[in-house]
Amino acid sequence: MINTETPKDARAWSGRFAEPVSEIVKRYTGSVTFDFRLWPQDVRGSLAHARMLHRQNIISRQDLADIERGMKQIVAEIESGTFTWQLDAEDVHLNIERRLTGLIGDAGKRLHTGRSRNDQVATDIRLWLRDAIDDIDTLIVALQHALTDLAEQHAATPMPGFTHLQVAQPVTFGHHLMAYFEMLKRDRSRLADVRRRTNLLPLGAAALAGTTFPIDRLSVAHELGFDGVCENSLDAVSDRDFAIEFTAAAAILMMHISRFAEELILWMNPRIAFIDLPDRFCTGSSIMPQKKNPDIPELARGKSGRVFGHLMALLTLMKGQALAYNKDNQEDKEPLFDTVTTLTDTLRIFADLVSGIHVRSDNMAAALDQGYATATDLADYLVKKGLPFRDAHEVVASAIRQCEENRLGLADLPLAELRKFSALIEDDVFSVLTIDGSLSARNHIGGTAPDQVRAAILRSRQQA
Repeated sequence: MINTETPKDARAWSGRFAEPVSEIVKRYTGSVTFDFRLWPQDVRGSLAHARMLHRQNIISRQDLADIERGMKQIVAEIESGTFTWQLDAEDVHLNIERRLTGLIGDAGKRLHTGRSRNDQVATDIRLWLRDAIDDIDTLIVALQHALTDLAEQHAATPMPGFTHLQVAQPVTFGHHLMAYFEMLKRDRSRLADVRRRTNLLPLGAAALAGTTFPIDRLSVAHELGFDGVCENSLDAVSDRDFAIEFTAAAAILMMHISRFAEELILWMNPRIAFIDLPDRFCTGSSIMPQKKNPDIPELARGKSGRVFGHLMALLTLMKGQALAYNKDNQEDKEPLFDTVTTLTDTLRIFADLVSGIHVRSDNMAAALDQGYATATDLADYLVKKGLPFRDAHEVVASAIRQCEENRLGLADLPLAELRKFSALIEDDVFSVLTIDGSLSARNHIGGTAPDQVRAAILRSRQQA
């Protein structure tokens, strides 16, 4: 609940000003309507700061006990829904501080000793994003598991591999799915790097120059699980690289999901019909009763653009800022929050969606009869017989041209006809021109041979 009434002494800086802030400015500058979600991190950071202040003899034992008691009550109120967020208090930080002071008096006012909202908010965002990255990593792993489970079922299911959306060479559906596993593996690695750079403590930088109090930043970092501290106070309060870098990694991840979504949309088209999606991920038409629309993949494809936009928004937000903190930085939260929400929802849905895919292997096999998918295998066959590859390429191209004129497949040509294109062709050629022969011939790490696909799945389960 957000309260828009103006209580007395609402603002931490009200003594400096002779007139109250206008209502429209309160709405324009307030962030509690969206940054309230940082409250768990704000409480954790404040308690760690209070304990450090006590250890350093900056506040008394009684003050610390009162702060801990007050924070416990605030957490209970927030979790029960009885806490009233005040727009006049601007943000989550002042809302909690004001309620704490109302509960315990002067001890609540002493909590802010040796810190500023500048380093406080930077700490809370890093804590929040660190937690979000951990959750996202778990969701990526769940999607990887769904992919590998489906890939294992179809490690030997042949389908056309495409380049330029034209039939190129045979692959297995399992091999195709494992390509997305590899993309997600890189996404996990990128996010792990982001987490490492995010996991440094800004608290102690105060407004921009540090503090005159004898604080112990390293002890606070240890209590909050940070790997270390930000070592320049100006940079600590004004840096948003971690948010930009996270959104960049999220944009790449959403791009990967969008590519997969595009393939699901294509594969579900009745003219292709390689797969069917569960009804719970599709919708019908308000006018055409026969329609089954792949809305979830289409939305995921569209939401990738939403995340791309957030990346550009954060880059634009930061590009013109002089050191140190500026009010502009309040605008970092909504893009970051929405990126995390979009990404987590998409990953969660796609893990369930992949688990429900029905593969229409008969249509995949039928599609391999079009497009001369084994043409490269015939060229490789001739090369192994001693013909230079460029010459072999010409031989096969000529054979395909005749096949097209007669509406035949390469394997449909009699041996005598094939030998007209090259005397090197013998009766062993027909094993090369089969789909199974083509697949099994690519039996090396990274290849599409079913044994290699199964080996890749085994490795992936050891890694994920």
